[in-house]
Amino acid sequence: MLCDMDTALSRAQYVRWRTAIFAIFLASGLSIATWASRVPDIKLALEVDKAQVGMLLLGAGIASIVGISTSPAIMARTGARLGMMVSIFTFASGVALIGIGANVLGSYAVVLIGLVLFGLGNGCVDVMMNVEATAIEQHSGKTILPLFHAFFSFGTVIGAGLGALAAQLQINVFAHTLAVAVVIAAIGVVSIANVPRREEALDPRADDAEKPHWRERMHVALSAWREPRTYAIGVVMLGMSFAEGGANDWLALGVAEDHGGGTALGAAALATFSVAMTVVRVFGGPLVDRFGRVAVLRILAVAAASGILLFILAPTLPLVFVGAALWGVGASLGFPLGMSAAADDPAKAAARVSAAATIGYISFLGGPPVLGFISEHIGLLNTLYILVGLVVLSGLFSGAARPLRQDEMSSAPAAEKASS
Repeated sequence: MLCDMDTALSRAQYVRWRTAIFAIFLASGLSIATWASRVPDIKLALEVDKAQVGMLLLGAGIASIVGISTSPAIMARTGARLGMMVSIFTFASGVALIGIGANVLGSYAVVLIGLVLFGLGNGCVDVMMNVEATAIEQHSGKTILPLFHAFFSFGTVIGAGLGALAAQLQINVFAHTLAVAVVIAAIGVVSIANVPRREEALDPRADDAEKPHWRERMHVALSAWREPRTYAIGVVMLGMSFAEGGANDWLALGVAEDHGGGTALGAAALATFSVAMTVVRVFGGPLVDRFGRVAVLRILAVAAASGILLFILAPTLPLVFVGAALWGVGASLGFPLGMSAAADDPAKAAARVSAAATIGYISFLGGPPVLGFISEHIGLLNTLYILVGLVVLSGLFSGAARPLRQDEMSSAPAAEKASS
């Protein structure tokens, strides 16, 4: 039978569920950093130029957006548990195939196929793991979604560190990616075994009871796209996701070239941004519970806008680093708090979280490359003013993240409607 989330789960089952989703977030970050950290070695192994490497990155990005966009349909068909399992195996296979293409076959096409599988699987699991994480947050009654996103950041740090170590020890890409792929697959098997079936996540029943046709579940999954609040929350997430993705893609280059700091200081500034973001995600939940989502989002929007402006205008490198830190602090919670807001009504959480995550991830992945094209005409630092405008817009729309009142929710059991 499907779980009644407030009566069927023991404390031990809840802890296992929460730990499993932490592990899936970490595995997603680990997979991204694993292949990204070996891009120079992949380039050498394939003997390709930067333009061809750019095409590989574009293939992964497009596949990720496709995965994100189709995840509601997949979840409607399979439910979140099976959908996450298939998605994890898909991106783990993609990671392994990247190494096979680079070192075993020496094939550009095989590496590209690996990156497409990686992008599709990661895009799908990104949405589904957020659906599960918001359900855990609802069950706990505390704001813990930022901590899940911190585990994603931990995964990227671990992946980047292992990648640097593998490169230093001259371990080839195939051996490295194959080992990581096996670890990711193992994490998937163990984690999914500890994720309960939930009707709200569109999981099919374990018994033989009659269940809705998948087209009916698909209708439920897409219902959030007909609600104005989805788009208002989407604006909050769009601005902050753009700010986060823009930093990941362009902050280091802005320090290295536009501020004249060189590549080492560029990397250090990006690390400053990442550390600031991760720290706030680890410790930000209690602040949200104390002051409320809307107030925190508005304060962070001011911090992000101020940080980006300081980064653009700073006359000295120390001030540039201060700007990078403020930028990271400000962009840290927009995405997870948008997810929390979308999940206020447990009965409709899966559909609404899927829609909000789709907006956020497409902004995160698709927005920053647009900045690159614009920067060719007006310069990179001038282009970053676009991020300032989007962050301000995010702050103005932050009222959309106000927790729903009981009378604004559907007819889910009252015990399920834990306030966040």
